Amino acid sequence: MNNSIHRITLIAAGAALAMGLAACNKNDDRTAGQKLDSAIAKTDAAADEAKAKAAAAADDAKAAADRAGADVRAGASDLAASASAAASAVGDALDDASITASVKAGLAKDPDLSALKIDVDTKNGTVTLQGPAPTAAAKDRAAAIARDTKGVTGVANLLKVG
Repeated sequence: MNNSIHRITLIAAGAALAMGLAACNKNDDRTAGQKLDSAIAKTDAAADEAKAKAAAAADDAKAAADRAGADVRAGASDLAASASAAASAVGDALDDASITASVKAGLAKDPDLSALKIDVDTKNGTVTLQGPAPTAAAKDRAAAIARDTKGVTGVANLLKVG
């Protein structure tokens, strides 16, 4: 239905164009039918060209949308990787804080060690002990408490006997 209306419109436009050309060009030996056919052919050619341009524009738009989609997917992938790395870092920090708290609790249970005077730092599972120890045996017990704590991968015993 739409195609037939389009065709009728083109024919009417062509007829009007042919009549206008016939009135302006008295030296043209073509018949009115020939002039009408020529005008219709030109109108069809113009319509085909417009259709081709519209198809090319649609293809360009689709390509641009595909590129934009690829950019969005790449950005989302980067964001996911960053979020995963951040979650891992937060998890490591929580693990280190948990290890520090566990070591402090273990030191508090020992009557010879002062959990308040001994500084406990944990980084990536390695515990560093700093501060005073009353005896060499107490210093060794502090290192053993830290080493026996779940999640500890190493101990740097910097306690000073005295």
